Amino acid sequence: MMKNKLVMIMVIMLVSITLVGVIALVVITKFSGDAAAEKEPSAKEIVEASVEVPEITTNLASGDFIKISFTIQGDNKKAKKELEQRSFQVKNIIITELSETKSEQLKGKAGKEQFQEKIEANVNKLMQEGKVEKVYITSSILQ
Repeated sequence: MMKNKLVMIMVIMLVSITLVGVIALVVITKFSGDAAAEKEPSAKEIVEASVEVPEITTNLASGDFIKISFTIQGDNKKAKKELEQRSFQVKNIIITELSETKSEQLKGKAGKEQFQEKIEANVNKLMQEGKVEKVYITSSILQ
């Protein structure tokens, strides 16, 4: 009788361990499948979802002038269309942000990246059809 109970406990433990292994395998496979599905967009897809912001010349908070242009990448074609329709709002965001920025803040890679992130966050607050993936500075002259 004791022997049967011991065999039964061993069988239950083996089944439990096997079940945990199968669940772990399914979870790992699912997560690695999602990572493969979220691949980086191709250059063509980026261009199809991007909008160019023509060169803007404006004053900075420090009294200097800047000539700057951007390309804004949306997450899809609907986002691109919305960005085109909101171009005046996007330009307004850029100009008002630049008016509060000092020339020292735009010098160097870190300063430019921080400014791009600020523009991205502010434009995303407007977006309804999609979202901004990335803001690129395509030309910049600081005087």
